[in-house]
Amino acid sequence: MKQTLQLRLSQHLALTPQLQQSIRLLQLSTLDLNQEIEQFLIANPLLERDEPNTDGAAFVPAQEAMPSLQSSEQPPAESSNNGADDGEDTPWSNESFSGGSPRDANDEDNDFAETQTAVSSLRDHLLAQLGMTQLSDRDRGFVHFIVEALDEDGYLAQPLEDLVAVLPEGFCESEEEALEELRIALRHVQSLDPSGVGARSPRECLELQLHNLDTDDETRPLRELSLAIVSHHLDQLAARDFTRIRKALGCGDEDLRAAHALILSLNPRPGAQYSASEARYVTPDVMVKKLRGKWTASLNREAMPRLRINRMYANILQRNRGSGLAGQLQEAKWLIKNVQQRFDTILRVAQAIVDRQRAFFDHGEVAMRPLTLREIADALSLHESTISRVTTQKYLSSPRGTFELKYFFGSHVATDSGGAASSTAIRALIKQLVSAEDGHKPLSDARIAEILGEQGIVVARRTVAKYRESLSIPPVNLRKSL
Repeated sequence: MKQTLQLRLSQHLALTPQLQQSIRLLQLSTLDLNQEIEQFLIANPLLERDEPNTDGAAFVPAQEAMPSLQSSEQPPAESSNNGADDGEDTPWSNESFSGGSPRDANDEDNDFAETQTAVSSLRDHLLAQLGMTQLSDRDRGFVHFIVEALDEDGYLAQPLEDLVAVLPEGFCESEEEALEELRIALRHVQSLDPSGVGARSPRECLELQLHNLDTDDETRPLRELSLAIVSHHLDQLAARDFTRIRKALGCGDEDLRAAHALILSLNPRPGAQYSASEARYVTPDVMVKKLRGKWTASLNREAMPRLRINRMYANILQRNRGSGLAGQLQEAKWLIKNVQQRFDTILRVAQAIVDRQRAFFDHGEVAMRPLTLREIADALSLHESTISRVTTQKYLSSPRGTFELKYFFGSHVATDSGGAASSTAIRALIKQLVSAEDGHKPLSDARIAEILGEQGIVVARRTVAKYRESLSIPPVNLRKSL
């Protein structure tokens, strides 16, 4: 054995800091990207937003600023250099990335976006009514205790016996007295608005609402029939076993149909209307429009940040080459270039998807064609993982709605002609068939599979059942009408 020196040549991918940043920015959603940029703006004095009508660098339009993406089989979209020659001869003040005009912080027309509607909670609504009653302080205390125990749907989920154990000491001399006080307080709560609040089960909730209905001699029989159905035949009604209900109650089809409609008009979750719900808005990254007969994708300027190098600091650094700001200058230039490349990649992928799903934009879901990440990756000479990053949490706005880019990819089912049908198109067909079916004779899963087979789409009954459930369409027995 002896020691030797050997010279060997090999190729490998080096994940430079710029490349790592490019990968991270590519997979961020628009919201996360803006949060990431805010952190950079705080930490790097050389980076700033390119606000309109301010002194400083003129910005470059987005399409002109974006470099062409190099073909690569590596996971991210890559640039041919590592930032060592990022335009030393170019004035730093001209290096920027622009999108749509940002909102003016002082613009009163934008205040509506930050305005939230004050919604009273169920607890506040009930306690406000309690304040207008003539109850004693002791009774108010018990009613207040019951109100605090309600869930957000307005139900009393805990038995009264369990609530007795958590009553403050000294409220009652015995458990029997406390239980009776809680029963009285619960009746007070159940008399408040909204009707049905304080119920301990869906059955009781519907019964309370029916009891509170204003009726006359003409409508009272309908309410009594509805109460009988809710009290004794709610399970049969849920299973749409109308034959057994008719036999048990001795009512006709018309009366049963009217009672069914009345029960459906009731609210099984009376407290839900007071639950605070936060609206979530999606900012599309890409806009799709039909121009000169062709569907074309373009970047949404409102979703694109406007960044540039700070002119003052750049001039200082230009005069003092040995300044400690050189590293932050390079980081700012990397960020601007990587944000440019991110949006360029999103646009390229979106346009490739639009080109292959033209029929969808023309005719809707039934015309969706099967599409895989590999197909787009091969067409753009990018890695499949890059396409996966680009299509996750990135949204496309079109005349047919706003969709995540992932939506346009899906599995396929074989057809008789040897082709393939998209699972999205099959779901749309199933939805169409169910919406057009006869309510007295709804289509079974097997029958839907037969109809699809007649159209050349080979699909098993269990597959139809899976797609039907994903569309939240109930089974055939629950779709049968009177």
